[in-house]
Amino acid sequence: MSEILAFFAEYWEPARFWFGGILCVLGGLAAIVGAIGVLRFPDFYTRIHASSVTDTLAAGLLLIGMMFLVPGWIVLFKLVFIGLVLMITSPTGSHAVVHAAHVAELEPQIGPVGDEAGIDTTTEAR
Repeated sequence: MSEILAFFAEYWEPARFWFGGILCVLGGLAAIVGAIGVLRFPDFYTRIHASSVTDTLAAGLLLIGMMFLVPGWIVLFKLVFIGLVLMITSPTGSHAVVHAAHVAELEPQIGPVGDEAGIDTTTEAR
């Protein structure tokens, strides 16, 4: 059993930096995709969906990637705690904002948007 643990420890030390780096890059890409979604989507509800989902995903991937890179247990514990707090508060905060918009009677945009959707909206085309 000790031979297996020694073999695992020998290859784990260099590999954990690669795993951590890949997860951090994926988290950064998820954040960029979320930012593009916020800029491209047409109304409030789709924009808040893009930002809240990718925010939680990006932060989660970044935190897990950093967990692979930490030097000690105390930093790992802090990152786990930050991740738990973030996974609880981020969706809850997004829900509160959307609920406030719904109570304020902000209507979602429904259907295609004129020429941007490639649809002729003139009466002669009907």
